Amino acid sequence: MHMSDEREIKADPATVYAAILDPGMLKACVPGASEVEGNPQDGYTATVTQKVGPVKATFKGQVTMSDLVENEKLTIAGEGKGGAAGFAKGGATVTLAPAGEGATLLSYEVEAKVGGKLAQLGSRLIDGFAKKMADQFFRNLQSQIEGEDEDPEEEGSQEAGTGEKKGWFKRVTGRE
Repeated sequence: MHMSDEREIKADPATVYAAILDPGMLKACVPGASEVEGNPQDGYTATVTQKVGPVKATFKGQVTMSDLVENEKLTIAGEGKGGAAGFAKGGATVTLAPAGEGATLLSYEVEAKVGGKLAQLGSRLIDGFAKKMADQFFRNLQSQIEGEDEDPEEEGSQEAGTGEKKGWFKRVTGRE
């Protein structure tokens, strides 16, 4: 399965790049992730639970980052084993480009493969699921960075009528 898409994120490329490499951000963005630990140099370990059609499995696997060009491009590769359900393997090439005032155009190409019981479900179901997972990851990333997923206490501290929300970078660093 191969797919590509793009999203405009209201943050500069450096902020988006840093977010993609942050294990806490990865955990918040990967649908079904219960654990993500590690760093870009050594790779990450992840535990993800997903249901594909009638098959529900917990995948334990490795995620590596390569072809790192700071604030411009990176490649994400992951492989997980889900016991009797089989395995999932895939990757994404992510490209970041400035898009107007303080925005980033994030483009991605995703490749995914499955084996075991999952592969028996049929390519149409698997392709739809893989597309949904990729879309959800990048939608979650955009929401986290742009600050659409605020804590209620933080929302209460916003100035009345400004509608301003703190994005991921501002929440983590406290800087503008």
